[in-house]
Amino acid sequence: MPSLMSNLRSTIEALASQFASSVLGALRSASIDELVNVAGAGGGGGAVRRGPGRPRAAAAATAVAVEAESASPRGRRGRGGRLGRRSADDISAMIESIVGALQKAGSGQRAEQIRETLGVEAKELPRPLAEAISTGRITKTGQKRATTYFAGGGAAPKRRGRKPAAKKKSR
Repeated sequence: MPSLMSNLRSTIEALASQFASSVLGALRSASIDELVNVAGAGGGGGAVRRGPGRPRAAAAATAVAVEAESASPRGRRGRGGRLGRRSADDISAMIESIVGALQKAGSGQRAEQIRETLGVEAKELPRPLAEAISTGRITKTGQKRATTYFAGGGAAPKRRGRKPAAKKKSR
């Protein structure tokens, strides 16, 4: 039985050696272009797995190009899902959209309603809303999720404190 095991082992080793030399011969006779194609995206099973979150370079470049063509400036994303840097024109356009939506609605709207009307994400609203309030384009009442926004001088926020004294009639 021991001779059978050593015979099997020597046969496997001989076949492995023959296989390795055949593969090396094929690699040496192949052109660089063929090697790149086999190792790259065209190789099927020969591609190196990069792990989750790291697509192949060709696939990533294609995805970025498609996204850049189809995405509006406000939809660009960097790492971590953050919005890309928006220009002053992008923010001004968003402010105009917000004011237009509030004017069209007639009554005040909450941020969720504005977001739904404009079809934008929640991350896109805080800065344009803050700038629109600071420039007086819109006003707001309430706090946190109960905040309601109005176009222009719509329903100005209620003032706190004492009421101004009524004017006395002169005699």
